[in-house]
Amino acid sequence: MPFLLSRQDSPLGSMLIVTDAQENLRALDFYDYESRLHTLLTRHYGAYELQNAPTPAKIENALAHYFTGDLSAIEDLSVCTGGTPFQRDIWKALRSIPAGVTKSYGELARQVGKPNASRAVGLANGANPIAIVVPCHRIIGATGALTGYGGGLPRKRWLLEHEQKHAAVFAV
Repeated sequence: MPFLLSRQDSPLGSMLIVTDAQENLRALDFYDYESRLHTLLTRHYGAYELQNAPTPAKIENALAHYFTGDLSAIEDLSVCTGGTPFQRDIWKALRSIPAGVTKSYGELARQVGKPNASRAVGLANGANPIAIVVPCHRIIGATGALTGYGGGLPRKRWLLEHEQKHAAVFAV
């Protein structure tokens, strides 16, 4: 399966962006987690091929605006993922969590109608191939503690603080 690979700078370091020919996001990860990106692509698609290409303008602009504080800029980006139906349900539910808001694994499990599936939600969250746009960083532990993040806890903390800061501006 051929995909296009591009890179884009961000305040959190260079991002690796994988799209298809229709400019759907297939994966987004950070440069220092490239091996994770390849693991998830293999898990979701089996054999794949990456060809270097420029970042599609719509994606490039949306991410740039997100990082300057327009949190809604990424909401309409088209994503297309592999994964199981349960994983795709979790990833869809993640996109419904407003910027500046966090939920626990248990809350997300209840939201998708699987109240006893917190661990499965955690596994699906960890298998999310599209950072930021499918905002798995908005999921925290039941006690409010920051828990694992594929891009590292410092990035998760930065993303949450960035969203809370800019979401508060729009809420006024």
